[in-house]
Amino acid sequence: MILVASYNMHKAIGTDRRRRPERTIEVLNELGADVIALQEADRRFGARTSALPLHMIEEHSDYKPVPFETRSGSLGWHGNALLVRKSVEIVGRELLPLPSLEPRGAVLADLRFGDVDLRVVGMHLDLSGLWRRRQAHAVLAHLAGRDGEPPTVMMGDLNEWSARGGCLRDFGRHHRFAECGRSFHSRRPIAALDRIMISDGLEIVECGTHHSTTARRASDHLPIWARVRPSAAEERSSP
Repeated sequence: MILVASYNMHKAIGTDRRRRPERTIEVLNELGADVIALQEADRRFGARTSALPLHMIEEHSDYKPVPFETRSGSLGWHGNALLVRKSVEIVGRELLPLPSLEPRGAVLADLRFGDVDLRVVGMHLDLSGLWRRRQAHAVLAHLAGRDGEPPTVMMGDLNEWSARGGCLRDFGRHHRFAECGRSFHSRRPIAALDRIMISDGLEIVECGTHHSTTARRASDHLPIWARVRPSAAEERSSP
């Protein structure tokens, strides 16, 4: 089984309005996931460097960032980043530009967990419902053009307040949602803005929202997680 997680880390600024990257690292370690999609991982202004110092990730966690080689000192692209355990093999990586009024994008990595290959997409969609749907279509069109490749997990802050409509309807046509629960606001969760979605070839074993004391303080979003594994049909078709 593979444990995946998604976390809008709010640039390491907690509900106490303090930027404490060591607190964010503590939440990541609590999750213990094999791969984590981060949103708002970089500072918003200036050089837009990572809100999590790279040396801190290296020294105080079992994670390494998927290297997208964009802006120097940045953890990802437009605030989106992927962290994987140091033992995970990174087979490929790609940036997915998204239509938007302000710069937005998604990140993609092909990963190998022992004998299991998995494609992971991390994203942070627009506040506007119209642009969210356009962005969802762009991600889905890109994945459809790579049909026949590894099963996919898509994760991120979709900014969708609707329970079933909007971009959820678009993603739900060919993907299944992990019922992780409400993740925003971390002090009193009222909305499931953060989502994990899986393609055919995978099944969800269990899922949820991470409610630790530190997580409730470290960001305005709670992390969400899911344990996934290849479906029986996928295992039978593997060589």
